[in-house]
Amino acid sequence: MPTPATHPAPAPGPVDFERLLIVRLGAMGDIIHTLPAAAALRTAFPDATIGWVVEQRWAELLGTTAGLRFGPRSPGRPLVDNLHTVNTKAWRTSMTSAETWKQIAAAAREVRDQGYQVAIDFQGAIRSALIAKLSRANVIYGFGQPRETLARTLYDRRVAARTHHMIEQNVSLAEAVAGGALVRPEAVFPRDEACEREWERRLHDEQIGKFVLLNPGAGWGAKQWPAERYGHVAKELETDGLRPIVNFGPGEEDLARAVQKASNHAAVVVTGSILQLIALTRRASLFIGGDTGPLHLAAALAVPVVAIFGPTDPARNGPFGTRSVVLRSPSSRTSHKRLSQPADGLLEITGDQVIAAARSLLENARG
Repeated sequence: MPTPATHPAPAPGPVDFERLLIVRLGAMGDIIHTLPAAAALRTAFPDATIGWVVEQRWAELLGTTAGLRFGPRSPGRPLVDNLHTVNTKAWRTSMTSAETWKQIAAAAREVRDQGYQVAIDFQGAIRSALIAKLSRANVIYGFGQPRETLARTLYDRRVAARTHHMIEQNVSLAEAVAGGALVRPEAVFPRDEACEREWERRLHDEQIGKFVLLNPGAGWGAKQWPAERYGHVAKELETDGLRPIVNFGPGEEDLARAVQKASNHAAVVVTGSILQLIALTRRASLFIGGDTGPLHLAAALAVPVVAIFGPTDPARNGPFGTRSVVLRSPSSRTSHKRLSQPADGLLEITGDQVIAAARSLLENARG
């Protein structure tokens, strides 16, 4: 069997690529980091049908729940023509179930029926590479050094990622498909008018004008700055006329309440769907949080960001394309070990440092 090329062969050209498939299953921040590459492909192939395979829980980053998953693009599904949803997490926990295999077969059939010519695996995992393979696309593109090494055996074109930040790496993979440099447009998100109206009403009813959005949650404990410090920051910024709003996700309510308590109840605590978070974030004057999906959403929406980093590398995952201040201790060492306690370097970042960074961004905005 021939060995896949180490570098991509020249692409046939935009007129030859009429149907492209993007595979990026999750998670929230990683999908957001892929959106500029997808938007660049849309610009390069304006008349092509572009599909995306994504985990069901993250589908609202690409399309509204009220809209159709297939057909002409709209403000509710602005980037892709076809939205294919899967639930690999549930599948992995019940692989012996007949129902699971029925769902897998149906998902594979749905993707294959679209006749994609090219599949692009932006995730670099075995399961994402397998989905790309199951699409029966003529050519499968992926990174030469994917996150899971075995994934590369399923690629027809292996691409050496350029630069360090994940957004730029993803764009370099898209450029290999297009056969040349691409203009990188801004990320574009679905617009759900019901969510937009809801937040306009809620902010008006609660007399909230300018506000700072704080997100204390994190994917694992080593990245989670203490709730008490978020509360201190919230309390101080309220004195500047900036109402603090604390966002939390599933399982994080106690954390959000701890921030609210530490703020002397200056902070408002909210949660909701991804579409609601998009609508709320659009309206924020400032975002403060760690290396999480909501931070990357704020950056993509051009909201100024104070990023609190510990064990992860901001050069690879930091806020991109917006005014930002990244706080990271010189003692921090890059690690993706999912430890339960905050990293020592993360704890060296003080509340006063975060407040000073926030005030600096706000002052520059006024200037």
